[in-house]
Amino acid sequence: MQNSTHHIHLTLIIFWILIPLITRVHGSGSSPQVIAPHCQPKCGNITIPYPFGIQEGCYFKDKGYNFKIFCNQSITPPIPTFGSNLEVLKISTTHGELHINNDISFDCYNKNKSLLYNSRWVNLETFTISSTKNILIGIGCDTLVLFSGIRHNKNYNTGCMTSCSTLSDVTDNVCNGVGCCEASLPNGVTNITTQIQSFNNHSLVPFNPCSIAFPVAKDVFKFGQRNLTKDMDFYLDNNVKVPVVFNWAIGTQNCSIAKANGNSLCKNNTICDELDNQFGYICKCLDGFYGNPYLHQGCSDIDECKEGNDCEKPEYCVNKIGGYDCKCPKNFHGNGTKTHPCISDTKPWLIPVVATSGVAGGIIILLVVGFILYWQHGERQLKQIRDTYFQQNGGFLLQQKLSGVDVDLLKIFTAQDLEIATNNYNENCIIGRGGFGIVYKGILPDNQRVAIKRSLKMDPGQVEQFINEILILSQINNRNVVKLLGCCLETEVPLLVYEYIKNGTLYDHLEDAVKATFLSWSTRLKIAVEVANVLSYLHNTISTPVIHRDMKSMNVLLDEDYTAKVADFGASRLVPEDDSQLATMVLGTWGYLDPEYMQTSELTDKSDVYSFGVVLVELLTRKRVISNDRPEIEKGLAMHFLIKIKEGRLLNILDKNIVSEGTIEQITQVANLAKCCLMLKGEDRPTMKEVAVELETISRKGCHPWKTIDASFHSEDCEALLQGFSRSDGGGCSTSIESHLYNPTLFSALDGGR
Repeated sequence: MQNSTHHIHLTLIIFWILIPLITRVHGSGSSPQVIAPHCQPKCGNITIPYPFGIQEGCYFKDKGYNFKIFCNQSITPPIPTFGSNLEVLKISTTHGELHINNDISFDCYNKNKSLLYNSRWVNLETFTISSTKNILIGIGCDTLVLFSGIRHNKNYNTGCMTSCSTLSDVTDNVCNGVGCCEASLPNGVTNITTQIQSFNNHSLVPFNPCSIAFPVAKDVFKFGQRNLTKDMDFYLDNNVKVPVVFNWAIGTQNCSIAKANGNSLCKNNTICDELDNQFGYICKCLDGFYGNPYLHQGCSDIDECKEGNDCEKPEYCVNKIGGYDCKCPKNFHGNGTKTHPCISDTKPWLIPVVATSGVAGGIIILLVVGFILYWQHGERQLKQIRDTYFQQNGGFLLQQKLSGVDVDLLKIFTAQDLEIATNNYNENCIIGRGGFGIVYKGILPDNQRVAIKRSLKMDPGQVEQFINEILILSQINNRNVVKLLGCCLETEVPLLVYEYIKNGTLYDHLEDAVKATFLSWSTRLKIAVEVANVLSYLHNTISTPVIHRDMKSMNVLLDEDYTAKVADFGASRLVPEDDSQLATMVLGTWGYLDPEYMQTSELTDKSDVYSFGVVLVELLTRKRVISNDRPEIEKGLAMHFLIKIKEGRLLNILDKNIVSEGTIEQITQVANLAKCCLMLKGEDRPTMKEVAVELETISRKGCHPWKTIDASFHSEDCEALLQGFSRSDGGGCSTSIESHLYNPTLFSALDGGR
């Protein structure tokens, strides 16, 4: 018995020793050459692989930009820098990535006065910030963060805002808009700037003297209360930096053009690959090869017979270019009828060997059993993790509420279902990004195409409300609302599964000059009617009213027939039965946000009316919602539109593609209705039901036979359009736009839309 126990212990020890050998990956042998010959291989502790280099002739350069690395020898150890003196942390030729140490932006105050302001600007020419490896962070209790850059040769903007009253409001490691906010970044952005603004100059939060903001590599930064109490001296004395990942590529041509011109840098045994939303290309080694694909000799063959393989014995392995053959694969048992090199006839003189093989076979069996047990343990751990997430995200509560309900109402997907549907969330499946999450295109086993939204975060304190909203949204039965098909709660953040609409967003069609030609006035008016009816339906028809909270052209999808489908209820809120106003953290999209909601944090259904008014103006003008090309006070499209109306120059800003003698009457009426929706005070705006009724009336026949739209465009038209629509002040739709609620400085650094 003791001897048997000894054998078992010995077998388990052998098993754990062999595990690393079983799972060893290719490439553990000699390191591939990653620099050009005769060039300095390192600067300090950082390897510098070609196409980057330090000395002249050791780096790639073409047409005004190059991959030159400066090595600062005055510091010990030396530090490599790139571009405008940016410290290089790592260069990857495998993924085309450049990791740099980047300064943060900060804005510090003392007794209501700005003491120090630093806005960080980074331009790496054709290099773009990585959307998958970075996230935008803002920290402060009175803070608005603005991130801008160039994307597709157009201005791009995003941002977030954060507030808090006391340090006790803030939770360490939680970045949810209270003391810390975050936003996802798109791919393809260059020439980036991070700026900060304060709403009240930190006068109400003396414990938080500085706001800071920065893009940063994901999972590197951890937020805590300590980040809010740092003062100006801390940032001046410590020169705080954070790591950021950029994507780099060769040149500005794609693979086919570079190959046709004979100037492709991809050498032997490589493949040329192109990055999404970025000019140029990168080179990669073919499977079975390793090394630097940009060097003259190209990539070298991996000798799998030395690096690890599936062969029973080393002598059974035959290496070949790009792979290997195995004469006797492991665990080969034959088919019982044919001879095989792995199977020999048993001879009397082989009996001792066979006996020895029997012992070895027993060990192998124990190893296999041990591996199965190890694998099953991992599976159990994974199941426990998924069960924990399912419970944290309200899975049991949802199952309880769904009991006795039609099972077709909402499907609960497993994490594995959606991993398969999206090819394990492949980058190529991404069809949209926003402040609340990432949207993937997926294909279910029944070949149904779906849109899968993965949220950025989940507030543990709002689980019950989240489940209630899922139930209500799943019961919305409106042909102009993107249908919620189901959800998955087995992941860290919930996944929502919607029907897939393949014709893109209203924003896309207005942004693209060619697509916009297909949006005739009648089509735009039809879209406006459909969206207005959806919002009216959400506000008035369903049992528990819903405020959309992020109404914008990007959240209006169009099917093949240009039928509008309202989407993205990630920011939506249910309206309490006993109160028409909700005090919430301000969420939404700049340019569409209700100014009254921004000031008071009180969300009402009139906030949706204001946002819809901006969408109406987009349909009328095709102009950008936020633009630096307009005067300071008119950067926001809503203000620009109202000022032009007041000046009697509406015709100057209309999209010329829709203006004709036959459409001018309806256009004028819709413009006047948009003006009513954009009133500063919520009580002065119509309800969505009234807006929907008026749009349907205009769509059918119009109201007034106007021929011009000059100074005759007066506020009385609102009253004519909205008969019976009363205001507490009796003033109808006032054209007055002078108000402290519009703060143009909030938009000074923003630019977006068309």
